[in-house]
Amino acid sequence: MIESPSILLDGNPVPYRPGETLLEVATRAGQDIPTLCHDPRLEPMGSCRTCLVEIEGWPRLAPSCATLAEPDMQVTTANPRIQRHRRLLFSLYLADHPTEHEACEDGAPCELHHLAHRHNADPNWPHMEPLRADRPGDRNPYVEFRADRCILCARCTRYCDEVEGVNAITLTGRGSETTISTSDQISLMDSSCELCGGCIAVCPTGAMAEKMPLVAGAPPERELQKVRTTCNYCGVGCQLDLNVDPSADEGRGRIVKVTSPPPGTITGDGNLCVKGRFAYDFVHHPDRLTTPLVRQPDGSLAEATWEEAIARAAAGLMGVRERHGSDALGFVSSSRCTGEENYLIQKLARAVFGTNNVHSCAAT
Repeated sequence: MIESPSILLDGNPVPYRPGETLLEVATRAGQDIPTLCHDPRLEPMGSCRTCLVEIEGWPRLAPSCATLAEPDMQVTTANPRIQRHRRLLFSLYLADHPTEHEACEDGAPCELHHLAHRHNADPNWPHMEPLRADRPGDRNPYVEFRADRCILCARCTRYCDEVEGVNAITLTGRGSETTISTSDQISLMDSSCELCGGCIAVCPTGAMAEKMPLVAGAPPERELQKVRTTCNYCGVGCQLDLNVDPSADEGRGRIVKVTSPPPGTITGDGNLCVKGRFAYDFVHHPDRLTTPLVRQPDGSLAEATWEEAIARAAAGLMGVRERHGSDALGFVSSSRCTGEENYLIQKLARAVFGTNNVHSCAAT
């Protein structure tokens, strides 16, 4: 039996699979290496330099996310030299970043602030205003780019290119003026963007943010409760997290936004479409019916109790079946119902009324 090759990681032999990076090997071994530009769905870029490690015989620190493991490598993930590098690096990142942690996290959590605190970065360096240009006034309804929070990790542009394959956004400019933009700075509505919101999901600092909760003044994500559910807009069955403000609407709670679970943990690999991520405002829409309505003899609709409405609906359905047979009935459900409600609709059609004439747009 051929033994797997191994590296010496912090003094301990750790096997690896050919093609694995040092970051993948270390993560599997339980070592915590900080990263800002890494995402398992993306090709390694090594731009943020936070994951540098020391390799015996190498003159410089190496990015673990972009360095392949080789037999008998001796790798150190933490020592005074590495810690000094990380502390200095995070201090530099904070120099042109919003310095107040809570103010920076008005939406999604800021990974930069969390890592800077963990590695004792100096928050008192002289602050400089970022030179990156933003795109104020973009008329797209969902994505807001806030250049003062951007660290040019390029996770958003790489996701748009490598996962979605639409190339709607890219790095533009040079040097300290490099920023995230579109071709000729056109609106996302006029670009190839599919408004999937993946750029928001992968952004580690909140530079790519969701407009709707910001405009509504919703609480930051750290104050929201996440409720895992299944998207019903199609048949893929993507999992998503409803972010609920429990104190809203007089304690009844309100869905503030939708986020995707971590990649590699659910169907869809953490990717969502424009409907799955943004089409949730119907839940609390003021025009949504909250009381049953039944037709009166004069044709008008009047409010009724649930018992009365259900009895009227049952009598009408039973009457059609008695006069014309079960296949004269058809049941149409909605992707805006829950999975459980859609299941009950088809069970009502098949088991109670004996017809297969049942459909939902989520089935296509």
